[in-house]
Amino acid sequence: MGRVVDLGEAARLRAEARAAGRRVVLTNGYFDVLHVGHTRSLRKARDLGDLLVVAVNADATAQRAKGPRRPINPEGERAELLAALACVDYVVIFHENTAERVVSILQPDIYAKGGDYDPATLPEAPIVQAYGGRVVLMQFEPGHSTTDVVDRIVQRYGGGKPSTPPLPNPSLRSR
Repeated sequence: MGRVVDLGEAARLRAEARAAGRRVVLTNGYFDVLHVGHTRSLRKARDLGDLLVVAVNADATAQRAKGPRRPINPEGERAELLAALACVDYVVIFHENTAERVVSILQPDIYAKGGDYDPATLPEAPIVQAYGGRVVLMQFEPGHSTTDVVDRIVQRYGGGKPSTPPLPNPSLRSR
């Protein structure tokens, strides 16, 4: 199980890993509603190296990028969920619109992103290439996105209907 750390602590841990000859992988994202697409991608990223650091967008950056109704889950909870995954070693929360600063500070051996990104427009790619790191795009899994999950929830439970069917016996309701 991983830990949520600040960027300074992550940099210290990165330096220790480098000194020990361990290969560090960094990925980042919103991870707003954790789903199987996230976990598969994170496991693939972890398989690329010895240590996986996940940088999570802060609430304000998620809202700027995704709109006023996002994020659904607050940054601290998103980070805690990610840190609980066996494949994740460390989680940092970042407040900039892109992970360029995180990449510059941590200088991971491998910067891993989902295959729905274009390396030509990925703002972190030139930074990674400048210090000799490698950018790896992992295969995107269609149908496994936060938007897909939210859409399914709205389709199934939208329209003012209760989220769970009423109990057949009202005396079974918790008090």
